[in-house]
Amino acid sequence: MERLSTLSRFKKACPFLGSTQTQTLRSLSSLSSPRYPALSQLTETAVKCPIMGPALQMRSSQMVAGYASVAAQVDVQKIHHSKGIFPGDNVSDADIAKCPHASAARAAARMAEDLSAATGAKTAEATRATRTAEKVVSGGCPFHKSTAAAPGVVVDNEVHKVASGESTTGTFNYDQLYATELEKKHKDQSYRYFNNINRLATKFPVAHTVNVKDEVEVWCANDYLGMGNNPIVLETMHRTLDKYGAGAGGTRNIAGNSAMHLGLEKELASLHRKPAALIFSSCYVANDATLSTLGAKLPGLVYFSDASNHASMIQGIRHSGAKKVIFKHNNMEDLESKLKMWPRETPKIIAFESVYSMCGSIGPIEEICDLAKKYGALTFLDEVHAVGLYGPRGAGVAEHLDFEAHQRAGQSPEAIKHSVMDRVDMITGTLGKAYGAVGGYVAGSRDLVDMIRSYAPGFIFTTSLPPATVAGARASIIYQKHHIGDRALKQVNVRKVKERLAALDIPVVPGPSHIVPVLIGDAGLAKAASDKLLNGHGIYVQAINHPTVAVGEERLRVTVTPRHTAEQIDGLVTAVDTVFTELNINRISEWAKLGGRANVGVGKDNIEPIWTQSQINMAGVPQTLHNGQAVVVNAAAAKVVRKDFEGLLGPVGLSDEERKAEAGLFTGAVKLAAEAFPKHVPRAYAPVSSIEVPVAVQVPVSA
Repeated sequence: MERLSTLSRFKKACPFLGSTQTQTLRSLSSLSSPRYPALSQLTETAVKCPIMGPALQMRSSQMVAGYASVAAQVDVQKIHHSKGIFPGDNVSDADIAKCPHASAARAAARMAEDLSAATGAKTAEATRATRTAEKVVSGGCPFHKSTAAAPGVVVDNEVHKVASGESTTGTFNYDQLYATELEKKHKDQSYRYFNNINRLATKFPVAHTVNVKDEVEVWCANDYLGMGNNPIVLETMHRTLDKYGAGAGGTRNIAGNSAMHLGLEKELASLHRKPAALIFSSCYVANDATLSTLGAKLPGLVYFSDASNHASMIQGIRHSGAKKVIFKHNNMEDLESKLKMWPRETPKIIAFESVYSMCGSIGPIEEICDLAKKYGALTFLDEVHAVGLYGPRGAGVAEHLDFEAHQRAGQSPEAIKHSVMDRVDMITGTLGKAYGAVGGYVAGSRDLVDMIRSYAPGFIFTTSLPPATVAGARASIIYQKHHIGDRALKQVNVRKVKERLAALDIPVVPGPSHIVPVLIGDAGLAKAASDKLLNGHGIYVQAINHPTVAVGEERLRVTVTPRHTAEQIDGLVTAVDTVFTELNINRISEWAKLGGRANVGVGKDNIEPIWTQSQINMAGVPQTLHNGQAVVVNAAAAKVVRKDFEGLLGPVGLSDEERKAEAGLFTGAVKLAAEAFPKHVPRAYAPVSSIEVPVAVQVPVSA
């Protein structure tokens, strides 16, 4: 009832709306009334209006009647099963909240009652609405009795009027509160559905669903390079597991500070050419712990935060207790105007990202560093969606911006003075995306890292990552530092998918990165499109809805990897085109007629990718794989990984295939590489052995 997009149209007609700031309206519309939980604070105010009050009562009655009509006609059993609900004898409030019509009916009935109570008089419309609610839970719904008995729903024409969490037994009704909160999620279509997807190490990017024989293609995983099943990574993890066991044994302070952990931190510091690094259980924790600790320790600190920053950064700033100033996304004029408002001697930190994961935009790192220097601020850069994917060694966008300089510097851990990466004070990243493992980290000066280590509760009191996980992450980083081929091939495939979708007028939010956000523009349609792709085409792409993205900008976030084949790309494009037609989803031309949405249809479609063609060609002009082609592991990079772990794990005995591959470095590299790519055959996913896979030489793509 309270869509802000429609409220603005009535500002001139309504004295209240006209005299109230949009920010206040937004707050009122998103907060529940403490007296009437089914209503927002804005609706509670609106019922006092002589025009809006009766209109709201009438509308709530129509909603209840509508749900009753639907419930009487549909195949309720099919509806429940389609939502993954299989009712039994014991039905909980949480089950009712999942029910696609019982929960909506109960919510509508509660709203009708709360509207009546808010007006101070029981109107005929409200009475009719509550009586109608009883019909909603009839028609064969397995939740009929449980729903009818719930507080706020009609039973024998009597309404149990109990506020959220209140109980008639004298104790707080916890289950009722949970159910009410779940209802809100279903009502605004932000309820999250988790699909049972089991990625197969030997068939990446294929997974099986709840049925092990039901295989689908995964097009939304953040394992951007397929390193989660890279043979050299798995080999290192198996060897570490056999020697050091499953768990770390405690926090870093007690028994969880091993040579593996210290080695990974040294590797990360070297990757970013910083003096030190510190690992955490995830980058969410790394961001939260670092930002909250800095805010608590720097007196009078002011954070300047990009409007599109990740939830972990927002949470860390909130936990810090420091002042926060939000600047418009990637808007340097807005940032500078806000920096000017504070004295130069005031401690400041500019917090931003390199690649914004939901829209694919890239932060103006160099320009932000310029402003930081001018106004005496530190810089905090989140490279979560960039590490492993950008730069000659995979250190992220900050490295990529000085591509040639970092390439010339090779594997030196020393900073390149005045480079963009050198100018950034703090860099955080993840081990759970491009590197295919789990964990997060922060890299920076030695004293900064030591202070976080000494004061951050999120680091001090958390059990250390398992040795095998740490070893796998380090192996992945080393491999990617010495092999540019995977990230270059990923860029080739990303360009292909974007071009193919654009040719079919399918809207992709334009951006220079690897992110492929397909705009849907409606939460219900996004969920329906995701379901159709999965159930009808064997393609898994998760829908992204509010609050991850703004309402009206819902999308499918497609992830393209170097392991997706040409045939799989064909299948994806065809399936998306079919689903857009079946669901009548807006295409680029239709968004243009509507004035555009999320930069789609506004003439910004041709954005140059950050990877240039000459940079991609440094990897030897990588070609998209075909079904049946073997996945090539870079022999030189694999050798470096094994050499680095020899001190702790000992040498690895080479198989005959591997000896043959090493000999090929000198005698038949080109021929051997060609043999590693047999002619493609009809659709068959190439198996990848966990350890015994032949390690083929790939001379052109050695970084």
